[in-house]
Amino acid sequence: MSASSDLYSADILKNVSIQFNRYFSIFIFIFGTVGNILNCFVLSQPTLRINPCAYLFLISSIANIISITFGLTTRILAGWDMDLTDTNSFFCKIRAFIMFVSRTIAFWLIAFATIDRWFLSCSQYQRRKMSSLKNAQRGTIIIIILCILLYGQVIYCYEADLISTPLHCYGKTVACRLLTDVTYALITVLFPLSIMCIFGVMTISNIRQTYYVILFKRKIRETDNENKKTLILTNGQRERWKRIDRYLRHVLFIQIILLTIFTLPQVIEKIYTTLTVNTRKSMLHMTIDKFIYNFALLLTYLASGMPFYIYTLSGGSIFRTTLRNLIRSIFKNN
Repeated sequence: MSASSDLYSADILKNVSIQFNRYFSIFIFIFGTVGNILNCFVLSQPTLRINPCAYLFLISSIANIISITFGLTTRILAGWDMDLTDTNSFFCKIRAFIMFVSRTIAFWLIAFATIDRWFLSCSQYQRRKMSSLKNAQRGTIIIIILCILLYGQVIYCYEADLISTPLHCYGKTVACRLLTDVTYALITVLFPLSIMCIFGVMTISNIRQTYYVILFKRKIRETDNENKKTLILTNGQRERWKRIDRYLRHVLFIQIILLTIFTLPQVIEKIYTTLTVNTRKSMLHMTIDKFIYNFALLLTYLASGMPFYIYTLSGGSIFRTTLRNLIRSIFKNN
C-alpha cells in the first residue's frame, strides 16, 4: 500500500513538474525577454549610453537575453518531451556552456556597475576618474574572456542521456558535477553578490560623507545676514541628498535581496544533488529532488529577467523618464 501510494505521489509530482516546465517557463520567458529588450532600448538612448554604469547594465541585459533564450527554450520544450539537449550531446554541451557563461557575465557586470557607482561617489578625484566608459568597456571584455575560460570545462563535463540526475543533460561524473557546482556557487553567484553588497554599502557611506562635508562647508561660507537663505539651501540640499541616498539604497538592496532569493536555492540544490548522488533513494524521493531542482532552476531565470522592473519600479526618475520619451518617440514616428 505504501509503495503504491509513493508511486501515485511521484506521478502527481512528475506531472506538476511537467506543467511547470510548460507554462511557468513560458511566463518567465516572456517576462524576462520583454524586460531585457526594453532595458536594451532604454539604456541605448543617447542620454544614457555614454554613462559607464548604464553601459554595463546594457551589456548585462544582452547577456540575460542570451541566458534566457538558451536556457528557457529547452525547459519549455522539455515540457513536451522535445528537448534535444536531453539526447544530443553537442546541443547539451553548447547550451550549458552558453547558459553558464552568459549568466556569469550578467552577474559580474552588475557587480562591476556597483563598483563603478562606488568610484563615482568617492571624494578623491583619482577614484572618480576610474568611472569612465572606456574602463567599463575594458572591464566588460575582461569579464567575457574570463567567463568563457572559466566555463570551458562544461564542454568536457556535460553529457546528454544521463539517468539519476536532475536533468538528462548534466555533469557526467561526480568530479565534474562538483567542479561545475562549486564554480557556479562561488564565481557566478556568491562572489558577485558579495561585491554588490560590499560596494553598495560603501557607496551609500560615501554619499553620506559627501553630504555632511557639503553641509559643513556651506555653514562656514554663509554670513550672518544670509542665515535665512542658508537655512533654505541647506534644507533643500539635505532633502535632495536624502532622496539620492534612499534611491541608491533602495535599488541596490532590492537587487541584491532578489538575486539572492532567486539564485541561492539552485546553488544549494545543485550541491545537495551532487553530494547525495551515491545515496539510495526511493522513486518518490528522486521525484521530489527533481521537482525542487527544476523549480529552483526556473527561479534563476526570474533573476535574469527582473532588472528592468527593478530599475523602473524602484524610483529612478531618469530611467522612467527615458522610457517615457522612448515610447513617445516611437508613437510619434508612427
